[in-house]
Amino acid sequence: MREIRRGNRVVRLSSEERVLFPTGETKGDLWDYYAAVAPAIVPHLKNRPFTMKRWREGVAGGSFFQKQAPKGIPDWLPTRQFQTAPREGGTRLVDFPLVNDELALLWMVQFHCIDMNAWYSRVDRPERPDFVVFDLDPPEEEGGFQAAATVAVLVRDALVEVGLQSRAKTSGAGGMHVLVPIERRSTFPEAHEFAERITRLLAARHPGVVTAEWLKAKRRGVFIDYHQNGHGKTIASAYSVRPRAVAPVSTPLHWDEVTPKLDDRAFSMAAVLERVERDGDLFAPVLDGGQKLAPALAEARRLTTDAEPPRRRPRRRRERPVSP
Repeated sequence: MREIRRGNRVVRLSSEERVLFPTGETKGDLWDYYAAVAPAIVPHLKNRPFTMKRWREGVAGGSFFQKQAPKGIPDWLPTRQFQTAPREGGTRLVDFPLVNDELALLWMVQFHCIDMNAWYSRVDRPERPDFVVFDLDPPEEEGGFQAAATVAVLVRDALVEVGLQSRAKTSGAGGMHVLVPIERRSTFPEAHEFAERITRLLAARHPGVVTAEWLKAKRRGVFIDYHQNGHGKTIASAYSVRPRAVAPVSTPLHWDEVTPKLDDRAFSMAAVLERVERDGDLFAPVLDGGQKLAPALAEARRLTTDAEPPRRRPRRRRERPVSP
């Protein structure tokens, strides 16, 4: 049985030969990858409420989400309590685990987490996101990912037009994520409005290439899901393995790599470890903030005055911190 120790803290891996992926990758393979990539991924998870997405029987057996830290969690693994609003109504208090170091990360692997999902905000300022997310979802057809790569560049250029820099990564699930690091002063509603305005601007400029249409049957082109900008929302972190064949990784990219020739299937666990060793963490700037959203939002409003975004929003699930 493999284990890792840090002083009196220990995490042990059981069932390391269990096959998790349809292409044969095992729980031990996943453990080895996350142990090696921990210095790059942990900063993107640290001090963020973490949602466990557990695959007890591997990818073929399906998954379930678990926000509440499970019974038996080590006393050295920190949690933070927030009030949540379940879909069935009412509210409840949830103790979210925090993946603040390598041992916590590997403990999640032992508890059958394949991809690592954390909030866009940190526990000290939960109402203030660190970044705006553009989640690019291409049509499920040949060339879909290449279409997403093309639209990612359109998003980048529109952001430059309003004065912001961005970073791109593969989603690991066939699409792309473009993240805009911002100062932790803006709210989630402001981030949502900004993402919506940029999306609708691009949809108007590039009909059939970009769409903001919620209904799949009506979509033509790559859907940009700006609704992902909400309090308590999560995406698979940079360097997360995704539950698909060949165990692909959500991989940060240089912008000059984002072309229609890009193949997201090439980003295996081994390939990503080689990239990190060579280039370091390309997504480190996402954590640095430093960009003001307010002037960019004002410019986005100016550019979209002829096509005001609708006032109606999907009902957001609020998750509020509880004072210690």
